[in-house]
Amino acid sequence: MTTKLKFVTAVALLTAGSAFAQTAGTWMVRAGMANITPAVTSGCLSAPDFGNNGTGGGIGCTRSNVGADTQIAGGVTYMYTDHMSIDVPLALPFKHKISGAGAMAGAGDLAEVQALPMTIFLQYRFLEASSKFRPYVGLGATYAYFFNEQGSGKLTATTNPGGSPTKLTVDSKFILTPQIGATIALNEKWFIDVSYSKSKLNTTTHFSTGQTMDVALDPASYSISVGYKF
Repeated sequence: MTTKLKFVTAVALLTAGSAFAQTAGTWMVRAGMANITPAVTSGCLSAPDFGNNGTGGGIGCTRSNVGADTQIAGGVTYMYTDHMSIDVPLALPFKHKISGAGAMAGAGDLAEVQALPMTIFLQYRFLEASSKFRPYVGLGATYAYFFNEQGSGKLTATTNPGGSPTKLTVDSKFILTPQIGATIALNEKWFIDVSYSKSKLNTTTHFSTGQTMDVALDPASYSISVGYKF
């Protein structure tokens, strides 16, 4: 056997041994990081709005902003067919700072809330099952669960000056979550997964003083992880 033929044979054997296939019945698990960044459109704090000299409403009313957070995340995927998959993302709870906006811009952190978006995606994966680069689109049903809300002294000063500390709750919601992403094969078993999703999420914050604030959060989620298929 010539040297050239030996080389071609060796390459063929290596290629055959490193095929990456996402075929029906394949399970994939992954771990990495995810970021959730809200795109906030805040309504006004309902009366009385002490941050606006007690008048409430109008351009100068008390509003809010919600910060981003990054947490350890991952997920489990099952290939139902060679192209259709079911995916369940997993993550630690995200911690979001709530700060003042509008009449309270520059006031700093008013509260903190933890969020746990529980989602199941139905995905369609393009190209062949053996493709090393495989983009996909998905549509998920999400329950955006908010919990462990904590108000600050600044929140009390805004909503109930001189009174007892203000407590708050944020309404949890069911929403739809569109998604795009891709997997990139590293070898026969290991891969990198990247994804982006964007949801329309409107919720209401309720304060122990009886005041409320409607907020459109419309969060975007970015994730990158390393996965293993079996």
